Amino acid sequence: MANVIVNRVKEFLKKYPPFNFLSDDFLQRVANEVELIYYEKGEFLFEKGDPAKKHFFVVREGAIHLTEEVSGTSYTREQCDEGDVFGVLALLGKRPYILTAQAYEDSLVYAIPVHVFDDIMQQNSRVSLYFAAGFASGQVVVRTDLSQSQEARKLFNSPAQDNGLMIFSGKSLVNFSAPVVTCLVGETVLKAAQKMSSKGVGSIIVLDEDGLPRGIITDKDLRNRVLALGQPYDTKVDEIMSHPVRTTNREADFAHIYLTMIKHRLHHLLITEDGTDQSSLVGIISDHDILLSQGNSPAVIISALQGSTEIKEIAKLRDQSERLLSYYLENEISIDFVADIITEINDIIVQRAIFLAKKKHDQSFREVSELKFCFVGLGSEGRGEQLLRTDLDNAIIYEDVPSHLTDKAATYFHLIARDVMDVLFACGFQQCPGEMMANNPEWCQPISVWKRYFSAWIVQPDQESLMRATVFFDYRPVAGHAFLARTLTEHIYSEIEREKVFLNFFAKNALLNPPPMGFFRNFIVEKSGEQRDKFDIKLRAMMPLADAARLLMLSHRVFGINNTFKRFEKLAELEPSNQELYLEAGKAYEIFMRIRAIEGLKTQTSGRFIQPESLGKLQRQLLKNAFFPIDELQKIIRVRFQLDFFGS
Repeated sequence: MANVIVNRVKEFLKKYPPFNFLSDDFLQRVANEVELIYYEKGEFLFEKGDPAKKHFFVVREGAIHLTEEVSGTSYTREQCDEGDVFGVLALLGKRPYILTAQAYEDSLVYAIPVHVFDDIMQQNSRVSLYFAAGFASGQVVVRTDLSQSQEARKLFNSPAQDNGLMIFSGKSLVNFSAPVVTCLVGETVLKAAQKMSSKGVGSIIVLDEDGLPRGIITDKDLRNRVLALGQPYDTKVDEIMSHPVRTTNREADFAHIYLTMIKHRLHHLLITEDGTDQSSLVGIISDHDILLSQGNSPAVIISALQGSTEIKEIAKLRDQSERLLSYYLENEISIDFVADIITEINDIIVQRAIFLAKKKHDQSFREVSELKFCFVGLGSEGRGEQLLRTDLDNAIIYEDVPSHLTDKAATYFHLIARDVMDVLFACGFQQCPGEMMANNPEWCQPISVWKRYFSAWIVQPDQESLMRATVFFDYRPVAGHAFLARTLTEHIYSEIEREKVFLNFFAKNALLNPPPMGFFRNFIVEKSGEQRDKFDIKLRAMMPLADAARLLMLSHRVFGINNTFKRFEKLAELEPSNQELYLEAGKAYEIFMRIRAIEGLKTQTSGRFIQPESLGKLQRQLLKNAFFPIDELQKIIRVRFQLDFFGS
């Protein structure tokens, strides 16, 4: 009979972390030592301030609430149900309990002696990191160290096979060339070409008299700037070199190197002692080095997109990038890097679509074809966060035109917008239900009209204005002339400066979605309709953080940073007293982005609605940890913008 009970305990425990990380022998040892305890509803297991017991707990049946009393009011901080581990302070320093544990209903709990875990903690990094990361309830770190949680998650996943796509682990995997072939400012092109030929290289770095890099000459430069133009061979190198040079330091991680080369369309990146062009040259990285080191990488997709003139080919390449996204998510590549790569691919698709559209229509609209315009991404695309091909929000801003060209300009840009959207639809992006797209004439307007739009939203912040502001305030130049977007930004901030009360209305709007703190038994799910009983991760988790970051950045008059987790990084710099909270909020947002993207790829949907039962215990615990910053941010907003005294 005893063996039957032990086996039942063992079978139960191995379904949940950290016990599922244990070998069969270790799990058997744990199961042999477990004591089963019954607690009636309302009974206390321990109270805040009690010395740590010699065992920790696992809920077998029922529910245990971990509570804290503040100013005479009891608040539930954690809700533990079947499989949850709590009371682990005895494992981590033998400090008094910081929360009170009380049975929310009649419950059965396994008590596991600490001494059983001594050897396990020493030998199993997954188990020790599980506790250190705060997945087990009842610790301070539960709510304050999502970076540990993310690190732990990586260990919990089985390492996937490297299929030759770009995977990296901090330091660069690219071998840079050193020493570098160089010449001095003032030398002749002939001498530089002879050096390149003798060393068998395709580029040479031009140094000044202090030995600092000032330019670069490649085989292509020699062909296009010397031979093709019939320039004499005694032409000085500084007359044909490409400058200024882009530099980084030898400690730069792969993500930085790779994204720098992609964003600036670089074929070569120089490595210097301090990462600037004011220090001595150390080495050089070429795009060829990148491709050799990484095999099939986003550079291949981007390069193909840049030369593509067929919509079918563009769509095929976007499908390829979806597979790349899936691989990155499976292999725990940092979400900010993934977002940058996918955003760059999406931007290039828009740029190619504009190129094709202008090629089609410019001949018929010569009078307005040279007008300056800016295609802007809005919402998640404007924030550089659109990993999946969900609905699109975008717009076109173009320069004001004389009255006699007003209609022609409107027609021309509407045709451009229509064709761009057709390309995006062909690539699998979805139509925006609210029609906040550039092919809607309302959102394809000259700069003067856009200024009027924003002025009206700021001066009369009714519900519709606030809704539009939350989407349109995240605009980002994707193609065309970025100065138009900057001009609009300057107008917006001058309006907010005059209408300071707008931020109070905007703050009220940012608190419309409270955090889903009742995660396990009071999970806030949809009550009706097609998504009934599903969790809306966009509305309940992501929007509150995005809204808070946008509002706080506006209040600091900081623009040019749209991405939510990068906004939180900036806020951490601006407000040192809230630094920890802002950094945690940024990490939480990355977690939500990752979970939504994984869900979307798995179900071939937007990933917005998640069936709670489909999440593993570890995912649910990770989500629960990530909800905490929402509540804290909303408290700050409520106080800072005096919302308790602000009329409706």
